[in-house]
Amino acid sequence: MASPVPARGSARLRFDGWIAGVGTTSGTRLVLGHWPRSPFGPFSDVMLERPDGHRLLLAPTRRTAEFVAGTYAFDEVRVVPVRVHVAGNRWTVDAAPVLGLSLTVGRRGPLGLLLRAVPGVLAARTFWTAMTDPVARVLLGVRTRGTAGGGRHEWYGARDLHRVTAARAVHEGRDLGSLSEVEPPVRFGFGSTPRTPCLVRVTTTVTSPDVPSIS
Repeated sequence: MASPVPARGSARLRFDGWIAGVGTTSGTRLVLGHWPRSPFGPFSDVMLERPDGHRLLLAPTRRTAEFVAGTYAFDEVRVVPVRVHVAGNRWTVDAAPVLGLSLTVGRRGPLGLLLRAVPGVLAARTFWTAMTDPVARVLLGVRTRGTAGGGRHEWYGARDLHRVTAARAVHEGRDLGSLSEVEPPVRFGFGSTPRTPCLVRVTTTVTSPDVPSIS
């Protein structure tokens, strides 16, 4: 399939940061987006899918919530502070009173070393993600490009990858259990995260004909 071509006049937005995808023994799967650089300024968000299929978005502002919810599919959206603290290999996410999440990040594996070798400028180019899409499907079972909501297109340029070796999550006072595979795949957009829990350094490009004002 040919790479999506941005429509004339569409805006191109770039988000630079990290995506973590983890499963839990309760059956709930979580995807953290941590974006130190974005058109909306630094922010983080969490997508959560329960075992019954209910999909929840937690975003820190109405503006970021509207953008993310316009790109992906959710059954519920809540605007709550989403704070991420990184100390060594420990990531802590505080989205009180809805969610608390902690991740332990392992070392970089062979694929992470390979991704690190790709120049950042190249990894962020949409033509490069179109080339890597078939490889990502075979090795990780994920897609790096596709059509999103609202007539938008997305490209994920991976630049690093670490395994997540431990996780604990509490959702509205309920312990979700320990780390598990992301199974079944999450259903927020055109692709899921890798089945094996991991943290990916990524540059995401979104083109959209209807991007809300970010001035």
